[in-house]
Amino acid sequence: MKIAKTTAHTLRVPYQFPLIKQTQHALTTFVEIETDDGLIGHAFSVYPQRYSVSDLINREVAPVIAGLDPMRPEQVRTTLFWKIANKHFMGIWSMAASMIDVAVWDVRGKALKQPIWKLMGGAREKCPIYITWGLPVYSRDELVESAKLFIADGHTQLKMAIAASSNPTDHMYGEPTDDDILEDIARIRHVRKALGDKVTLMVDANKNAKLPQAIRVAKSVEDCNLAWFEDPVLKADPRLMSKLRRETTIPIAAGSSGTYDLAYLREYFINESIDICQPNVRDIGGFTGALHAAGLAQAYNIQLEMGGNFPHINMHLHAGVPNGGRVEFHAGGWKIGEALFDGMPAPVKGWVTMPQAPGLGFTPKSGILDLAVK
Repeated sequence: MKIAKTTAHTLRVPYQFPLIKQTQHALTTFVEIETDDGLIGHAFSVYPQRYSVSDLINREVAPVIAGLDPMRPEQVRTTLFWKIANKHFMGIWSMAASMIDVAVWDVRGKALKQPIWKLMGGAREKCPIYITWGLPVYSRDELVESAKLFIADGHTQLKMAIAASSNPTDHMYGEPTDDDILEDIARIRHVRKALGDKVTLMVDANKNAKLPQAIRVAKSVEDCNLAWFEDPVLKADPRLMSKLRRETTIPIAAGSSGTYDLAYLREYFINESIDICQPNVRDIGGFTGALHAAGLAQAYNIQLEMGGNFPHINMHLHAGVPNGGRVEFHAGGWKIGEALFDGMPAPVKGWVTMPQAPGLGFTPKSGILDLAVK
């Protein structure tokens, strides 16, 4: 079996956020790898570089991996590195390589008639989940109202985004001012008081905050019993996170979107920067890279928890490996996946049950290529 055709599309996918009437649209990278015997593997994600990943795959990646064996994902990634990346192994290349690896594993699962989570080790059939719901566009009262919608469905583990500035990009990215940080502190305290102690609450700064801002947040909300403070400082700098970790009792989590290589992830452990490791399959090198990342975390006795969106891909990692943890159902990425595929597993009362169908376990909906940006 050989890779015969590789194609990437940029799709404009509609979806909804709770309480927000306007339909949102995400420019989504959608990848297909077809083999010479007719198997098709898929991958999808949303990246800040909304056209560049697809362009790189179509122009550079596709001819390089044509004829390779999709049952050998390490060979595919190594070939991509030496033929295209060499010294430049981060950024667009890593995003593209991650999507290729996911699609290759989807082919492998279909060829072997097994779901990916079993091929990765099959540690558990169900994973606990948490929901990222707390968007900066919500008012304090809307944060509580939208949270209660999920709580009513039995979801009591919730994460809110902070440090996103008054006018965030893509709902959660931006350069926060000190006034924004003060408002974030007030929002966290408001949510905790309104929801009570029975709800598990996490916060995520999405690598936006400067170290003094992150320290101010941590010291101001330590009594709010947060499960973790995710990506708390600018660029997730391991050295700065280590300083923050010494200043707070709140567990520090990092390693999600934007962490593209094991050499960078390694610095979190060497610098004792984190309590929780969050490799994201869509960035760290697909399932192949994620397995290496999980082994690195296990060597340091560090728990994995998902961070960085797109649960329907990442759940295979957390079900597969022994130190897997909670799967993040982001209010956006969750619905984008459901808009594109049939058979997407949905969370039920704080848990998601893994699919038994081969590969990723779900299939593209008919007509989704009509969403392609022309």
